[in-house]
Amino acid sequence: MTEPARTGNSHADAAVRTADKPGQRAFYRFAHALVCGVVAIPHRVIVEGADKLPEGPYILCPSHRSMLDIPFVAFVTTRRIRFFGKTELWKYRPLGAIFDTFGGIPVERGTTDRKSIQMSLAALAGGEPLCIFPEGTRRNGPEIDEVFEGAAYIALKAGVPLVPVGIGGTERIMRGKRKYRPGRVAVVVGDPIVTPNPSVKRDVVRAVTERLHVEMQRAFDEAQALAEA
Repeated sequence: MTEPARTGNSHADAAVRTADKPGQRAFYRFAHALVCGVVAIPHRVIVEGADKLPEGPYILCPSHRSMLDIPFVAFVTTRRIRFFGKTELWKYRPLGAIFDTFGGIPVERGTTDRKSIQMSLAALAGGEPLCIFPEGTRRNGPEIDEVFEGAAYIALKAGVPLVPVGIGGTERIMRGKRKYRPGRVAVVVGDPIVTPNPSVKRDVVRAVTERLHVEMQRAFDEAQALAEA
């Protein structure tokens, strides 16, 4: 994978400036507990494998079937998780400020956004977990059909593990803007994939991506079975 081209991103700069404001982590812990508590009320949430999470920085790689996947990812750890978000989410200032407070990383979809990669590497270097949905967007069905190489690239460049995560049940609860139906959700954390010594050679990135694909499918299969039990 070649080094991405440089692009400007004022929203990314704003997120960097607000990443460590006083009280931000305390607010995140409060908001995390509130969101998880509210989300848990209408769902029977099952979390398995959270004890497999490394203590240092890592990249969570969840399956993606619903826009509800993001709050369910947060069930695996109380640590602040840095999420990518499309730059359009920062279009409205109040909403953008909220995403900045939560450590969101804006990215230009469909491009190689160098600034977002730099922010990701900085977050990982600071010891924080990062979440990337390797399928790129919401998908349908029981198969992990395609996994993009971005997660493997960043993990290899930073020298951190990739952690496959399967989220079962969210597609049944809500897909897009369809009618919402509460139900059981299972979140399964797979075994971390320890990346080789930092190397972004094309064949290494491809091999790690292929392994991630297999392990995401394994975690997703287990999560689906638990959600449907």
